Amino acid sequence: MIALEKVTPMAPASGQSAPPLHAAIIMDGNGRWAKQRGLPRTLGHREGVQALKRTIEGAPAAGVGRLTVFGFSTENWSRPPREVADLMGLMKAYVTSDLERLHRGGVRIHILGRRNGLPDDVLEIVERAETRTSANSRFHLQVAFNYGGQADILDAARAFAEDVKAGRADPADLDPVGFQARLSTAVGPPPDLIIRTSGEQRLSNFLLWEAAYAEFVFQDVLWPDYGPEHLAAAVAEFRTRDRRYGGTEPDQAVAAG
Repeated sequence: MIALEKVTPMAPASGQSAPPLHAAIIMDGNGRWAKQRGLPRTLGHREGVQALKRTIEGAPAAGVGRLTVFGFSTENWSRPPREVADLMGLMKAYVTSDLERLHRGGVRIHILGRRNGLPDDVLEIVERAETRTSANSRFHLQVAFNYGGQADILDAARAFAEDVKAGRADPADLDPVGFQARLSTAVGPPPDLIIRTSGEQRLSNFLLWEAAYAEFVFQDVLWPDYGPEHLAAAVAEFRTRDRRYGGTEPDQAVAAG
């Protein structure tokens, strides 16, 4: 059972930054986890769902109030049809079995990415999850599903171009804030921390615009083995970082002057 208790994050130690309000995770390693055990990839994905449940449950204690996970990319459609069908089935099964528990725990669900192209039954699940949890605010879960960073940027650019063509916008008025508002991720702030599991060190088309000033933590653990202790370790690493958003520390600025 997922029971999200209201937890007050620990105050950061002297010299450390505050815990992240928003963490995002590239859940990588399901296939390798299964291969190491001589199991089909589908079982790796199913174990990955259990890892997601554990991580959501432990997120508030780590000081995370919003969690974004990469569930299914726009490129994942090129995988074998049986694997795609299994991933879609897992999405439906997860929402069907856990939606009410997430709702009772105060979780609000947002699904990021393209809605067109999704099977009707999956689209119905997506809309039901968002509608059912729309009044919740204790914890925000964002699932990037049929999502790609490049596709999201293209969709936003195309929407703005259509508004210009129709006379509803002027090209000179476009700025980063206005552009970001057109992305599917505009439902919340950009991530403070991006985590990738399995030891790989790349974004894989995830949150390309939003990652501009995020901190990155790469963890050498396959996603099905992931849990609250790994998230807590990533947050602890994040809290040692000095985030300057392109600026300099005050003493450096004075010295440079």
